[in-house]
Amino acid sequence: MSEPTGAARRRGPFKVGDQVQLTDPKGRHYTFTLEAGKNFHTHKGSFPHDELIGAPEGSVVRTTGNVAYLALRPLLPDYVLSMPRGAAVVYPKDAGQILAFADIFPGARVVEAGVGSGSLSSFLLRAIGDQGMLHSYERREDFADIARQNVERYFGGPHPAWQLTVGDLQDNLSDTDVDRVILDMLAPWECLEAVSKALVPGGILCCYVATTTQLARTVESIREIGCFNEPTSWETMIRNWHIEGLAVRPDHRMIGHTGFLLTARRLADGVEPPMRRRRPAKGAYGEDYSGPNADGGTGR
Repeated sequence: MSEPTGAARRRGPFKVGDQVQLTDPKGRHYTFTLEAGKNFHTHKGSFPHDELIGAPEGSVVRTTGNVAYLALRPLLPDYVLSMPRGAAVVYPKDAGQILAFADIFPGARVVEAGVGSGSLSSFLLRAIGDQGMLHSYERREDFADIARQNVERYFGGPHPAWQLTVGDLQDNLSDTDVDRVILDMLAPWECLEAVSKALVPGGILCCYVATTTQLARTVESIREIGCFNEPTSWETMIRNWHIEGLAVRPDHRMIGHTGFLLTARRLADGVEPPMRRRRPAKGAYGEDYSGPNADGGTGR
């Protein structure tokens, strides 16, 4: 039985073509691709690539300036933060939440819209495996080209489960019996009708949006279309901690707001979602509200 795509690049001694992440004494990272006969140069000296080729992962190399660097393969979270970008990437903290709360499983049939630089595509492909299906849609051809290069660089070539289409999802979506749909785009509410036809009953829609305005309109539109359960929305933040002897405290810097996530599940055909029992706050649908259900929002 052959190994899953990309697995051979994640283990064993370093070899030509592998990506290497060096960490200097101050914790800074430097990523490069191993080539026979080449040298790696820094302002602290250099060393030959051949010194790492054949060496085990986790080795330490020293430059001509006698500075030690720890050599490891970059993890996928490291890779997506350092890869060439066309559009902003989905940060690892959000990609991890998407994989967990959208319940991405091996063999899943997934549709993704808004490929950007290929960050989330890489996470999704690794989760669904070679037997799954990821059909990604990207409106801009230049972004699609960058994403394709980044994904193929990480996996060592084309991934057998990936199809990339340049164009609008709502105009080109032909997939059926889809398990999961991930929308990372400016106006996900424009795709809800097409998505609802593609998703299987019980399938999950996951949207990633940047602003509260987008979040509110997406949630209201999901409620209005009537074929999903009540959506859940949230954001996550990461704060590292500094630990040095008795000095144990949170870092002064943190990864704060990057975007909002929301999920909703497709109902069976012909089923109406149960009426919401939560009473909206006074003024929630005031005179200045112009979104879905602008007539008052009662009775949902």
